[in-house]
Amino acid sequence: MGSLRTVFVLGVKELRSLRRDPVMIGLIVWAFSLAIYTAAHGIAHDLRNAAIAVVDHDGSTLSTRIRQALLPPQFQTPALIGFHDIDGGMDSGRFTFVLVFPPGFEADLLSGDAPSLLLEVDATASMQAAIGRTYVTRIVAQEIAGFLGATRAAEPPVALTVRIAFNPNLESAWFTSVMTLIQNVTMLSIVLTGAAFIREREHGTLEHLLVMPLTPMQIMLAKIWASALVILLAAALSLWLVIEGLLGMPVAGSIPLFLAGTGLYLLFSTSLGMVLATLARSMPQFGLLFILVALPMNLLSGGNTPIESQPEALQLLMQAVPSTHFVAFAQAILYRGAGLDAVWPSFAATVAMAAAFFAVAAARFRRSVSAGG
Repeated sequence: MGSLRTVFVLGVKELRSLRRDPVMIGLIVWAFSLAIYTAAHGIAHDLRNAAIAVVDHDGSTLSTRIRQALLPPQFQTPALIGFHDIDGGMDSGRFTFVLVFPPGFEADLLSGDAPSLLLEVDATASMQAAIGRTYVTRIVAQEIAGFLGATRAAEPPVALTVRIAFNPNLESAWFTSVMTLIQNVTMLSIVLTGAAFIREREHGTLEHLLVMPLTPMQIMLAKIWASALVILLAAALSLWLVIEGLLGMPVAGSIPLFLAGTGLYLLFSTSLGMVLATLARSMPQFGLLFILVALPMNLLSGGNTPIESQPEALQLLMQAVPSTHFVAFAQAILYRGAGLDAVWPSFAATVAMAAAFFAVAAARFRRSVSAGG
């Protein structure tokens, strides 16, 4: 009990030290508020306000119907231009898409022919170009099917019913906000723990701790639980105030279950911060190590691109990294409403790897302080 009390008191000292660091407090507040909000609204994976023009050589009811179906918020109001204006509009960036209707388009379609439409796409922004092409193709197909159904009273032979689960309106902000929160949990927990150790060493207070009746394990545990508590509280408030409140994303699963899993994961990320701090001799060196380790780990953990789309060797490698399991159970809980019965394998893998890494961090920390910091 005396040892636990010592760890608690040391952790409170860490929290008080953090309170006197306005830069670190500002970084935490920004990372779990404005960073998430701006990522949700500034990094969109769907089409918004795309500039489109129409060259209508047909002037028929069908071509007008298709043009009027290109509606906001996906597209701007289509501009009617001549064929000779296409190159100038595309070169200057005024139009991202240009849809060209040939003469006799509707008549050829009604006579049973298969007329062609031309869609010019500016692929400078490749993601917008790919998504916009899909939108235009689907709108044209829907309007042609509706027009033929109205004129011929014919029903298509197959009716496709699509049911979209977990994100019915395909809001990219719902995905981006939660993934940004998960990535910031990883990055801030590493930075906060590592900076706490380096700050002690640079200010000379680590030597003061070493001459006291304290063990390296007590010092390390205090820094880990204090940093983990701050990040856990910040994540909970961000989930409640920013993601649910400001962005309006409904959380499908249990928030306490997600926070419990986050607490388990923080054992790994704070230990990683401690390992990097023992390898670095200064904050600039720590920053370089952070870039080399934390950023690739975030990019490859499944938060930006699905694990399944990566090479098989890389998939196997990332299964040995707890951040991959953190992303997996966070998505399962927050998006799909999964319970403990569904996510316990990810929890177990996270705990096992975090415990192993904690042992490595403890050995590194003990060796570092024994060598005089």
